[in-house]
Amino acid sequence: MGQIERHVLQDADTAITVLSIGCAVLDWQVRGRHVVLGYAEPDHYRSNPSSMGVVCGRVVNRIENARFTLGAREVVLPANGGAHHLHGGPGGLGWRNWDMEREGDHAVRFSLISEDGDQGYPGRVAFTVEIRLSGGCLTWDMTGLPDRETPINLAQHLYFNLAGTGTVKDHTLWVDADRYTPNRPDLLPEGHIAPVDGTRYDFRSSVRLDDAKGWDANLVLNTRRGHAADVTTPDGMRLRLWTDRPGLQVYTSNTLEPDMPSGPGAAHQRFAGLCLEAQDLPNAVNVPAFGSILCSPERPYRQVTSIEIG
Repeated sequence: MGQIERHVLQDADTAITVLSIGCAVLDWQVRGRHVVLGYAEPDHYRSNPSSMGVVCGRVVNRIENARFTLGAREVVLPANGGAHHLHGGPGGLGWRNWDMEREGDHAVRFSLISEDGDQGYPGRVAFTVEIRLSGGCLTWDMTGLPDRETPINLAQHLYFNLAGTGTVKDHTLWVDADRYTPNRPDLLPEGHIAPVDGTRYDFRSSVRLDDAKGWDANLVLNTRRGHAADVTTPDGMRLRLWTDRPGLQVYTSNTLEPDMPSGPGAAHQRFAGLCLEAQDLPNAVNVPAFGSILCSPERPYRQVTSIEIG
């Protein structure tokens, strides 16, 4: 796979360490506080059982029964999440070593060619991920240019813990979403969009994340001009997220285990981190009502998501 490269982005009180493997964020410091979970060593990201800190794809989240139909062809993918395909497969983009181009203290650009048949997906895709830091705000500008029609749906998969220790149960979360995609017991969406009213997925008023069940579901974001999500801690640390994607997977690390040695952030355990995965709606390749994620040379993929912590 080659040597894993690292680069540190710095801006005022913020320092962020990124890796070439999976475009991973290994560490994010704000005034010396480590606000994301990570592994102790870059080589731990080669196995990365929790998709820790990486960009997932070609298609993030779950694809039902690890298959979909494209034209007249049934495309079969590796099943790595029970019966389903998860986060682009066992050798997806988050487990690949990307080419890294450093752009000073404030930006880094990653590039990767995913060949036709990679993890079962049709078409050759040229991917780029540019990560920029400005004013305490980190922006992912992610593109994919395929040579033929193929699905693409990327997401950053960072685990945030704004306290730097313990769990996120004292964090509060607000999300600008009136609707969500209810899940089956196996965490695959049922296939329809429902209002959040009267459910535990209503984050339109800030919710303390101390529910014993935790959360792992996709919210359908409202059309908006401002930020889409807001997280705060009792001591005033705050995260805000902006995105051009329609969905936001909220996951409170309900099943996280210390599979690998923890890095400088919070120790790995259940509820130690909060993932806010901006993406298109999950399993959209099998649910037309969720919107198309098919891209082509004429309709390339692009996502812009920004997260500010301070």
